[in-house]
Amino acid sequence: MSTREEQLKAFDRLLTIMDELREQCPWDRKQTLESLRHLTIEETYELGDAILDQDLEEVKKELGDVLLHIIFYAKIGSEKKAFDIGDVTNGICDKLINRHPHIYGDVEVADEEEVKRNWEKIKLKEGKKSVLEGVPRSLPALVKASRIQDKVAGAGFDWEEPQQVFEKVKEELDELQQEVDSENRDLMEAEFGDVLFSMINYARFLKVDPENALERTNKKFIKRFQYLESKAKESGKELNDMSLTEMDVFWEEAKTL
Repeated sequence: MSTREEQLKAFDRLLTIMDELREQCPWDRKQTLESLRHLTIEETYELGDAILDQDLEEVKKELGDVLLHIIFYAKIGSEKKAFDIGDVTNGICDKLINRHPHIYGDVEVADEEEVKRNWEKIKLKEGKKSVLEGVPRSLPALVKASRIQDKVAGAGFDWEEPQQVFEKVKEELDELQQEVDSENRDLMEAEFGDVLFSMINYARFLKVDPENALERTNKKFIKRFQYLESKAKESGKELNDMSLTEMDVFWEEAKTL
């Protein structure tokens, strides 16, 4: 592990390289806040993949890519005379100190939940009009639902027991089935959304991350389906020519791997 001095030296090296690239490289010189945005989102997803794969070497690499983007944005900000990396760093330091009065002040907290409640109260004192202001509009819907529920729970708007949430899931499923029976597609979509929202809420009570849970299932399905494809190919068959019964044989084999 690096010493603090070595860490600061590495950070300074990156800042210097960014200055050089911005001045000398045609591609880097051309970039704007807007042109980098979709690349940053992509890098963040790649970091998420590495975390899910528990590949620490890849996590290290992807963190470097994300850090580069932060430095890049700060460099552009300094060129616009709006902010620089010092402003960015001091800004987050000030925020952390202000929002942790139990560490940097005389506030006492009993547990993690009280810390979260205090965090939301402090944000409102800072000028936020709603606890939901911190939920990015461009988040994927599943992640957004999870963050919304975390936020309102931090403000005290929450169920008391997991069983209450599970009953709500069953209620929403019944309402969905009613709309399926009525064949009203618009109301089906609305009720389906309610089912998903309540399931995500239930996951929170079970302390299960719904995004991780779904991605785990995605990976499992991909692995099994690709096994099915490979076994079909070995048999000299195309999947479209196989019956579901034939495919199910390989699928059951895949589940044992």
